[in-house]
Amino acid sequence: MVQLIAGKKGKGKTKQLLDKVNTEIKDAQGNVVYLDKSTKHMFELNNKIRLINVSDYLVTNSDEFVGFICGIISQDHDLQQMYLDSFLKIACLEDADISATIDKLEEVSDKFHVDFVLSISMDENELPESVKPKVIISL
Repeated sequence: MVQLIAGKKGKGKTKQLLDKVNTEIKDAQGNVVYLDKSTKHMFELNNKIRLINVSDYLVTNSDEFVGFICGIISQDHDLQQMYLDSFLKIACLEDADISATIDKLEEVSDKFHVDFVLSISMDENELPESVKPKVIISL
C-alpha cells in the first residue's frame, strides 16, 4: 500500500508524517524505516525507527531511487513500513511526472508486503489523477 500526504511547502507535512510514524511504531510487528534528505528530524523519531539520510547515497534519478528502496527491503526481511519525507527531492522527481514511480512503489509494496507513506510537496489538485486516491492527508 502506498499512501500520500500532500500539500505545498511549509504546510506541515513533515509534522504529520512524524506523528504518524511515531504512532504506528507502537503497534508495528516489524521494522520501520524513515527516509529523509537530512538527519534534521533524528531526535523527533522514536528510537525504534531507523532513519536513512538518502543524500548520503549517490541516488541521481528515480530508477536508482527505486533500486535503493529495493536494496533496503532485501536487507531487512522484517521490514513492515517505510516513511518517505520530501519524496520529490529524495526520489529525484522534482518537476517530473510521479505516476510511474508511485506505480513501481505499489508493485514493490505488493510483492514484499511493505507499506509506504510519502510526503509530497504538491497540492492534491496538482497530483496526477492516478495517484489522487492514495492521498490520506491533504494540507
